[in-house]
Amino acid sequence: MPQLMISAVHKSSGKTIVSLGLCRALALRGARVQPFKKGPDYIDPMWLTEAAGAPCHNLDFRTSGTAEIRARFARHAQAADVALVEGNKGLHDGQDLSGSDSNAALARLLGLPVVLVVDTQGMARGIAPLILGHQAFAPDVRIAGIILNKVASARHEGRLRAAIEHYTTVPVIGAIGLDPALSITERHLGLIPSCEVREAERIVATVAATVGASLDLDRLSAIAATAAPPPAVRANARAALPPADVRIGIARDAAFGFYYASDIEAFGDAGAELVPFDTLRDPQLPEVDGVFIGGGFPEIHLDALRDNGPLRRALRTAIEAGLPVYAECGGLMYLSRAIRWHGRRVEMVGAIPADVVMNDRPAGHGYVRLRETGKGPWPNERTPFDAHEFHYSTLTDIDPALEFAYDVLRGTGIDGHRDGVVYRNVLASYAHLHDSEVNRWPRRFVDFVRRRARGAPMHVAAGA
Repeated sequence: MPQLMISAVHKSSGKTIVSLGLCRALALRGARVQPFKKGPDYIDPMWLTEAAGAPCHNLDFRTSGTAEIRARFARHAQAADVALVEGNKGLHDGQDLSGSDSNAALARLLGLPVVLVVDTQGMARGIAPLILGHQAFAPDVRIAGIILNKVASARHEGRLRAAIEHYTTVPVIGAIGLDPALSITERHLGLIPSCEVREAERIVATVAATVGASLDLDRLSAIAATAAPPPAVRANARAALPPADVRIGIARDAAFGFYYASDIEAFGDAGAELVPFDTLRDPQLPEVDGVFIGGGFPEIHLDALRDNGPLRRALRTAIEAGLPVYAECGGLMYLSRAIRWHGRRVEMVGAIPADVVMNDRPAGHGYVRLRETGKGPWPNERTPFDAHEFHYSTLTDIDPALEFAYDVLRGTGIDGHRDGVVYRNVLASYAHLHDSEVNRWPRRFVDFVRRRARGAPMHVAAGA
């Protein structure tokens, strides 16, 4: 099955723009494109999903084992005409000195040829030793092509091509010039989510037109077709879904959109129907047995969230009545009493007895390791597991009677030691969980919602 990785020498080289342009350009040629993203990212997968017309799945060494990564890749790639994996950061970057969590390691694990995107600004003959160094550093990872990005002129492109052709054997797949139209506004450390961009489709179409015209798509497809088969693994196709017997509301709007595709699948596998609602516009919750509010940027939509008072009041009333709710990061912020930012204090749902304060720098950024305390509302798993956090906010004026679902073994969480506020049947944390063999959290949450809907006795944390 044709498959390849789009990686780069370093971050901010333009590989996301190239990847989403390729996804759409190949799809326009009639190919079924299955996108993947290495790492814990949410925003790039949203754009890749938009471009490919298929859910982008994350492949993350820290939250999944290698066998699980191979199985996930095989399961979702098997029905596609081409599988495209976008790396994160540079080809050899990672936290482990040995490179076990790098893009190169993922390419090696899955047998992917690598097409390297190179930001060529200020570069000419020096591109040759750069490529040769990457090849020599990991000779078992095949760099099968080069995409020249941010090329200044035709003359600049000619000098780059001449150096590569003279000193290396790696083919140049194409060159993309400096073009302001080939950009998406960034926020914090990444792109603005596509759910916030009204012109997302126009941006994707523009990028695809330029990328498709600038690159040799036939040669790229030929490279993908040379992919070495990964180690034998059963694709582990999904079994027939059980009839949905619980309904779980999921916040899907411009403020909240950070959801892993595999987590969404896991809800269906567990027998849940996900019912979307809009925190900015819907005046009431849909008829549901539980609620899931993922991450996002609620601070950007403070006025709209505040102005939708009917939904905030309905959600708080439902929480006080025992509605099971799971919220991550932005969802935690929304459930708080208020968000303070730029001298303003804007009221939110008010279910969690704490205020949120926005900071100028990240308060928590990176992987976290958590262990459940046994005080959470779901069935307890005492095996430590990895998750991810990225938040500029902190909680303040926290009610001292609150209980917490997690001990933080590594990372920041709420206060460096604890995460996962427990209030009645609510669990809200800064950690972003990813369904995995060591933490089947969607299934556990759905089971909890199901028991609650059937009137089974369960723990309800004390109110404040």
